[in-house]
Amino acid sequence: MKNLPSKIIQAPMLGAQDSKMTIAACENGLIGSLACSSLSPEELCREIETIQRATSKPFNLNFFAHQMPEITAKQTAEQNKFLSPYFKEFSINPDNIPEGVIRRPFGKKQAEIVEKYRPQIVSFHFGLPDKNLLDAVKNTGAVVISSATTLQEAVFLEEHGADFIIAQGLEAGGHRGNFLSKVEEQVGLFALLNSMRKVIKKPIIAAGGIADKASIQAAFTLGADYVQIGTAFLLCTESKISPIHRREIQKNIADKANFSTALTNLFSGKPARGIINRFMRENNFISDKILPFPYAASANNAIKKEAEKLNKEDFSSLWCGQNPFNCQEISTAEMAKLLLSYL
Repeated sequence: MKNLPSKIIQAPMLGAQDSKMTIAACENGLIGSLACSSLSPEELCREIETIQRATSKPFNLNFFAHQMPEITAKQTAEQNKFLSPYFKEFSINPDNIPEGVIRRPFGKKQAEIVEKYRPQIVSFHFGLPDKNLLDAVKNTGAVVISSATTLQEAVFLEEHGADFIIAQGLEAGGHRGNFLSKVEEQVGLFALLNSMRKVIKKPIIAAGGIADKASIQAAFTLGADYVQIGTAFLLCTESKISPIHRREIQKNIADKANFSTALTNLFSGKPARGIINRFMRENNFISDKILPFPYAASANNAIKKEAEKLNKEDFSSLWCGQNPFNCQEISTAEMAKLLLSYL
């Protein structure tokens, strides 16, 4: 596949969508994506089969390619001490917190599933998997996409097998895709696009802050070949975000002058952009006391669960990009039609 079948990709959004949004995007002129990194092999197979029954259009399976860290008892104790005021506030015993769903990197089982179902597009976040796994994906005929947050990362991806490279700007909601560089090195989309276009020969997909006619056309003017859009879909009918997450996006869209997002590692252990809330403010957004990704999420989820019982967003990961103002409570089909009209 030398060219992707649409100029617009619906971004994979872990926790915010399932196959319903993927199918709706594919059937209405976009490239639909499925976020796969929290799915068990059985769940992943069911979702792929659901998509393939509903559409013959190409779709994108997205996986994480992070390295699983070793966690020490000292690190766990340090995090528990850091979170102890919140454990006390919600009467949580840190020794009884379930591990929950751990976001595992792309591995042998996932590669076997790709070999079985042969999706036309496979994408990765946090770099690329090991060469043998990447070769298995490419041998199916799938094109490979991965995210770069700096020119250095883009060059690495081009040299190590990516067919299309996402320029993920600082504006993007959710997790940074950085894997070689520190988050402090990340720049805005337009600066990143400008530098990548001068060096990178592979097709470039722009992501971050793209939601309307002006931002889409600006991305193409600056050299993007495609655009990837996520935040604009968060209020769509098929979105799986929680009622609290939905409420906070709606509230912040209505109060444009006070809308603000920030990068934080507090929820998962990796920097991600979300709407600012109490937990972020009280801990200066970034902390070295939090366990590394993906293990930080278990403790936070326990606190979040108790807070949300009280209808509080204080500890929820309210992922959202810097340009949410085209979010609308419409179907994915209607959003796709709107976005395509901007081309």
